[in-house]
Amino acid sequence: MKALIGLVVIAALMLPGCSSVEYAVKEKFGIHKRDILVARVGEAREAQGEARQEFKSALEQFIALTGTGGGALQEKYDKLSAAYERSEKRAAAVRGRIDEVETVARALFTEWKSELAQYSDPGLRSISEQELMRTRQRYEDLIVVMKQAAARMDPVLVKFKDQVLFLKHNLNAQVVARLGNVNMQLQGDITRLIADMERSIREADDFLREMKPMEP
Repeated sequence: MKALIGLVVIAALMLPGCSSVEYAVKEKFGIHKRDILVARVGEAREAQGEARQEFKSALEQFIALTGTGGGALQEKYDKLSAAYERSEKRAAAVRGRIDEVETVARALFTEWKSELAQYSDPGLRSISEQELMRTRQRYEDLIVVMKQAAARMDPVLVKFKDQVLFLKHNLNAQVVARLGNVNMQLQGDITRLIADMERSIREADDFLREMKPMEP
């Protein structure tokens, strides 16, 4: 029976979503919602960093293809198509991580606010309430930037998909050579996307530093 309970605990700890069961199990091990929020923000930050690299790679593959004068088109197209698919997966991972951040943040702030009423010392309650307001505002600043960067991924992916499909159906040197303008447009879009993602990563880094417990 103990072994079965242990397996249930381990399974709950490994759940990707932040369900109430997961919270309860983790709190038994001293892992509170604040800790989970910090972990989720860290994971979202890593996901954005990985997505940033994939979008850079996809742009490089597109430039390599459209910049060729002929030969090896199929090989370059295959690399572009694979880069697009990886970018799409990374974008989905970013959106999923942001959802997880929002879920645990809602739970944390709801719990924190409800527990203010449990204080008997009004001074401590006031300090905790101020810290709640500060943390919530800092979180709101972060999540806005994260979601703005994530939203910019979608139109870039739409353009990339159009180009991949078009090249799939029209893979010849003459057509490829005429895609120079699209090349420049995508380069501009991805440059702006990467700038937004880097800003989001910096915001996440700042948030994580502020949420880090003070050293004793």
